[in-house]
Amino acid sequence: MQIILVQGDITRQQVDAIVNAANSSLLGGGGVDGAIHRRGGPQILAECRRLRQSTHRDGLPAGQAVATTAGRLPARWVIHTVGPVYSRGEDRSVLLASCYRESLRVADELGARTVAFPAISAGIYGWPADDAARIAVGAVHAAAADPATRPASVTEARFVLFSADIYRHFENALAAVARGEDGTGGGSRLSRGSRLSGQGRRTGRTRAGWPGIPRAWPARPTPCGSRRRSPVPAPCRSSRRRS
Repeated sequence: MQIILVQGDITRQQVDAIVNAANSSLLGGGGVDGAIHRRGGPQILAECRRLRQSTHRDGLPAGQAVATTAGRLPARWVIHTVGPVYSRGEDRSVLLASCYRESLRVADELGARTVAFPAISAGIYGWPADDAARIAVGAVHAAAADPATRPASVTEARFVLFSADIYRHFENALAAVARGEDGTGGGSRLSRGSRLSGQGRRTGRTRAGWPGIPRAWPARPTPCGSRRRSPVPAPCRSSRRRS
């Protein structure tokens, strides 16, 4: 599974599944949640309401994930997950990591090949950006590197970051994984589960994971219309739902 970074708008990503940083009500909110509901249209909210009336009467707990249609978004599904609110007095990092693991699990059950993640909890929930990036990249890489949790269908995990600052923190987190400094042993396991690359902003494209030595790759179009520097673009097609 390839892990890449993009600075941009998650609602415009042409992927199989977009992950929504939802609130526990599943009924829409601000930030990424509001943007996804606005652009995706009423179909998403209608399915969320059906979930609230059936399997999630008390809402969606933090760290868990559930899927709905993507409505008018350029994706097949939206995977809703609830990030924890940051607390100085309580370590909730396990819950934040669970958001990424559970989203990948749901994506795998759906048969999704490409998944776009926001920086969960790094907005109004107040999680420090550097720590949110470390947990996010570490959780996705660890899931890909472990045969017990590796998604069979997912070939690309794409972090879509809304600002240059948050992008920089994720770029640093990717570099730490490549060096094996994230606590997951990344440096010795990259080739077995995940590949790392950066996807640049407007003026340049740098491959993350090589600290201090940004290497430019020529931009080339992929089947889904985005541009990346990876020499071998991952597929960007929808997959059928598993039976």
